[in-house]
Amino acid sequence: MTTTSVAQIAILAGDGVGPEIMTAALAVLKAVSQDQFQYQLQAVPFGGIAIDQCGEPLPATTLATCQASDAVLLAAVGGPKWDLSPQRPEAGLLALRQALNLFANIRPTRITEANQHYSPLKLAAPVDFVIFRELTSGIYFGQPRTFSSEMAVDTMRYQREEIARIARLAFQFATTRSQHVTLVDKANVLASSRLWRQVVAAIAAEFPAVTYDTKYVDATAMQLIAHPEQFDVILTANLFGDILSDEAAEITGSLGTIPSISQGSQGPALYEPIHGSAPDIAGQSRANPIAMIRSVALMLVHSFKRTDLANEITTAIDAVMAAGIVTPDLGGSATTTAVTAAIINHIQESREVYATDHV
Repeated sequence: MTTTSVAQIAILAGDGVGPEIMTAALAVLKAVSQDQFQYQLQAVPFGGIAIDQCGEPLPATTLATCQASDAVLLAAVGGPKWDLSPQRPEAGLLALRQALNLFANIRPTRITEANQHYSPLKLAAPVDFVIFRELTSGIYFGQPRTFSSEMAVDTMRYQREEIARIARLAFQFATTRSQHVTLVDKANVLASSRLWRQVVAAIAAEFPAVTYDTKYVDATAMQLIAHPEQFDVILTANLFGDILSDEAAEITGSLGTIPSISQGSQGPALYEPIHGSAPDIAGQSRANPIAMIRSVALMLVHSFKRTDLANEITTAIDAVMAAGIVTPDLGGSATTTAVTAAIINHIQESREVYATDHV
């Protein structure tokens, strides 16, 4: 997409609190964009709502819209309503990742001085690291896979190219940050981890300015609690990344604050909060919109190169959290609507101050 064209964004609001947090995020996008960023939204059914409307979680029209877009925004899918459905809403997410070849899941964890008091940890320094989780291979997809009352088998399978492509993305990303990549594995036990070490070491040689080291996953799990400030870019396999990224989210104080990117080597990336659809609080304006709003900020940076607009959003979020305007998951009493309004107000007021100072 060129800087003069209109950005095409597919909107997948999904289920549970999904529509509420998507409405919040799009309100912030509108406020920060004004006449500075031109975009067009295309809302399509996905997940449980798509099962209700179309009989499947990922209708062909929804997939076509996503494939034709510059970026995809997803809120959340799932809920007990579809527990006995022939197809679960989550199957649509797996199918979408596969169809768009989204092999890398990227989850930032950022704890600034402004929001350190929400963390359950006593932090000595601000935290800012990113987890690169391989998304489309490993034990979740490996064959053979069997289950009986006497035995179960899961297979962790990786091919060299599957490792190389996400490793290269992680090292490229590290060059824009503190230039440090940590490979997390279990190479003292697993053959697949030994292949990861072999392949990633070769990729690391292509980036001599980036510091490269390795850690076992159990040691990393401890270090994320004891000294999270030491990490910059964490690179790891599907299973380990799934577990560690949720642990990382918890040290911020709430899953409701963490966004993510799923991307491939080409085509649109998928931006979504890491939390679920929380059907128990749907419709009550209690859902934390921050992860969804931060997903919009990530989209502005990575798909549209508008770091300036993204910085306005993240600065506003930090200010609102520092002021204690937060939802119940962070110990506050503000509604989804109130948090969103406070973020928008901060953006608008900051622009007014800037305009006045530069008359």
